This record gives sequence, C-alpha cells and structure tokens, in this order.
Amino acid sequence: MSQVSNVDPFVFQFSIFVLAVFVGYYVVWSVTPALHTPLMSVTNAISSVIVVGALLSVGVPDIANDSGPWWARALGFFALIMAAVNIFGGFLVTQRMLAMYTKKKK
Repeated sequence: MSQVSNVDPFVFQFSIFVLAVFVGYYVVWSVTPALHTPLMSVTNAISSVIVVGALLSVGVPDIANDSGPWWARALGFFALIMAAVNIFGGFLVTQRMLAMYTKKKK
C-alpha cells in the first residue's frame, strides 16, 4: 500500500522555484563567451513572451470591466517593465558584440 503525502502546494511550488534558481545560476555561469550572443537572442524571445503575458495581465481586466485583484495588475506591470528593459539591453549587447566583428573604416 502506498501512502499519499499531503504537501502544501505553496511549499511544493516554492521548492521547485528554489531548484530552478540553483539550476539557472549554474547554467548561466557555465556558458562560454562564444555562446553569449545566441543565448541573448533566446532570452529576448522569452522576454517577448513575458511582455505578451504581462500586457494580458495588465489590460484584460480593463477591457472586460472586471475588477480583478490589484496586485495582479501591479505584478503584470512590473513584469512588463523588467522584460522591456531586458529586451532593450539584450539588443544593445548584441549590437555591441556584432560591432566588434566589423572592419573598421580607415
């Protein structure tokens, strides 16, 4: 017979979050510099998905005349700002790295 453990969903989700932080830290810091630019483009793509989700979180309650929780809109707005900064910074870094490989004009 197997016993079913009653684990609080918050504890379960928080443990997954902590494991993801550790795995992400070790994956990011073990990347060679040659792979930085392709990874930045993937990061920009992920951030664009976050922007879409944040826009839905911020704007949908206004369109539907729904009074959703204010903290969901606040977190959506914060995610929108942070993802926009990440996208803009990623494009700047990629542009700067690509400029290193162009021939300089004499």
